[in-house]
Amino acid sequence: MSERRHWHFDWRLLLFAGLFLPLLISLGVWQLGRAEEKQQQLQQWQQQANNLSWLQQESRGLSEGRPVTLQGRYSDMTWLLDNRTRDGIPGYEVLTVFHPTEGRPVVVNRGWIQAPRTRSELPAVSSPPGTVSIAGRVAAFPEPPVLASDEARTEGWPRRVQALPPALAAQQEPELATAVVRLSDPDQPGAYRADWAPDLMGPQTHYGYAFQWFSLAAALVILTVVASYRKTGANNDNDNG
Repeated sequence: MSERRHWHFDWRLLLFAGLFLPLLISLGVWQLGRAEEKQQQLQQWQQQANNLSWLQQESRGLSEGRPVTLQGRYSDMTWLLDNRTRDGIPGYEVLTVFHPTEGRPVVVNRGWIQAPRTRSELPAVSSPPGTVSIAGRVAAFPEPPVLASDEARTEGWPRRVQALPPALAAQQEPELATAVVRLSDPDQPGAYRADWAPDLMGPQTHYGYAFQWFSLAAALVILTVVASYRKTGANNDNDNG
């Protein structure tokens, strides 16, 4: 007995699809709008970083992710942020106070450096002399993890720390800016291994979310159509008969 597929009207299935399909599409469109907003914001920030001094950039607000450029010199105040690994190798992130030619000093995250073999040793850290120009992005101060121990030395530099909250940094440099500048790449003056992960909420992330929502919408349509067709026998085309 041959079988054919016929459209079967199921109001519950169509109601479910009718309710959720517009929702999925609207979520995808919303994520596209967020991606466009983030792209425009990043372009505006980058233009400001190229055209404004650090003093002017700071006055506009140090939002996380904002690109900034600074000209000035590194100080000898360096903290080594402990328990940072790369490729399974223990090490530190190098945080050094930077004195711009204009505006308040700021802590610069210069990237990762490998730890010596013994815990009692600290890696040798050096800074380029004189005035340099650096580019980076604004980031938050590394706040202390739960139950972190304070191993910071009180004399000499560099100093090992489990975290660097603003209050601890301000004990050494009271006029510090309210955020950290993370060097943009390893080619910056004074950089170590500055291979940061991409911005988790950049435009590409929103495009990815939009693709997921549109994919779910397409899957809902396909499943609804497939489920609405029922196999029937050649002599029994009526599902209700």
